[in-house]
Amino acid sequence: MSIPCILTVVLDGKTAVQQAAHGVLLWDALRQGGYALSAPCGGHGKCGKCRVRAEGALSPQPDADGFCLACQTRLAGDAMVWLDRPSVLSNIEGAGKMPEFPLNPPPGEYGLALDIGTTTLAAQLLSLKDGRILAAVTAENPQRQIAHDVIGRIQAAMDGRGLALQAQIRGEIDRMRRALCAQAELPETAIDFSVYTGNTTMLYLLTGRNPKPLSAAPFEADCLFDYESDAIYFPPCVGSYVGADISCALLASDMVNRHRTAMLIDIGTNGEIVLLHEGRLFCCATAAGPAFEGMGIGCGVGSIPGAVSAVQALDGKLVWETLENAPPAGICGSGLIDATAALLELGWLDETGYLEQESVEIAPGAALTRKDIRAIQLAKGAIRAGMETLMQRAGIAASDLEALYIAGGFGRHIRVESAVSIGLIPNLPAERICAIGNAALAGASMLLLSLDLRGRVRGLVDHCICVNLGGDPAFQTHYMDALCFDI
Repeated sequence: MSIPCILTVVLDGKTAVQQAAHGVLLWDALRQGGYALSAPCGGHGKCGKCRVRAEGALSPQPDADGFCLACQTRLAGDAMVWLDRPSVLSNIEGAGKMPEFPLNPPPGEYGLALDIGTTTLAAQLLSLKDGRILAAVTAENPQRQIAHDVIGRIQAAMDGRGLALQAQIRGEIDRMRRALCAQAELPETAIDFSVYTGNTTMLYLLTGRNPKPLSAAPFEADCLFDYESDAIYFPPCVGSYVGADISCALLASDMVNRHRTAMLIDIGTNGEIVLLHEGRLFCCATAAGPAFEGMGIGCGVGSIPGAVSAVQALDGKLVWETLENAPPAGICGSGLIDATAALLELGWLDETGYLEQESVEIAPGAALTRKDIRAIQLAKGAIRAGMETLMQRAGIAASDLEALYIAGGFGRHIRVESAVSIGLIPNLPAERICAIGNAALAGASMLLLSLDLRGRVRGLVDHCICVNLGGDPAFQTHYMDALCFDI
């Protein structure tokens, strides 16, 4: 039997000592000790987000500056590691507005609506009697510690971490339930019924399903939910990569009853798009990558205090703002879009994506490099190409859109002018573009308060025509065009 290693952890000047198995990854040892390290790349040593200062018996040894990647370094004996306190995401979007609908709730007094996003979670406690919102909470998705995007989490589950992923999300949901009840001054057992929405992968991981069908062609999910279990209703997913969050967002937007031609987009790591035209619904998902969530960007961060969230060109200079007016800590998604638009306006960046300098300081300590600009191009190109492909399939032009709904917390915080300037979205009259916030949570709340709406959301899903962009020549053509900022 091997002798356990002693791992000493220093955080905020305080020292703690724990035992860990010989040969265990430093990343796993720290997680077992309750220290959450982010590994957006899924622990493959590519993102560098788990870089820590360490010394002692480690394999391989830290670099000349004393740093190593926790996801690639194993304990070979006693060691010491110094950690920075993790920043907490702020500005997480709660539910958007709900259209009018008749109440027909399930039996009980209180209900929970929950949106499980890849990055964040948002929940509401509602009165089932009158639909009042009694409490609301938001949180980070703790699964980000294992992998930032759905592909990374699917792979992690297939590599044997499925139970860990499930335990993480269930633990966070339990904490949110307790927080909601405490806000409303109710006992923890007060919730009688719940509706959980999210993208297909998030629901697979929550319910402990094997995500292997989502991992390879033909990418056909063996479960699209639309069932009730243990007083929890899971709305229907449209497909493997167009989930129940979009079903709920469609319901909350009410766009099928308002327009002949309209589009709904949810900009994120897995950008989801739905186009309505003359009663038909076309949908797709685009692998935009995590750039708009600050990942894969040298100075990229999430919506933490100090994140540069707004940038403008003024008198030949860059003027910036940060979340909570804190000192600059990096650049978040809305800041990336603004900064790119400002660089184009100043002429420091051209329409092909060529940046005159190797890097440009956006704010003190926060710069964009040529590599960062390329990541932004790839992300915005995938989303815009998905939009263009659906419009081509329906035989319409962007000018035919009566409305463009931008769902999700990210959509609420981007400046439309900047999104148009970089070619992320079409140049439409301002009155046709509407940011609707967390429409997924709004739709889940509607389904919580009205059993009648289950039939309506099923009807929406049944009318969706999923367009597989993989290998689609039209998508490839649009994607190449959309890489330029002047589309």
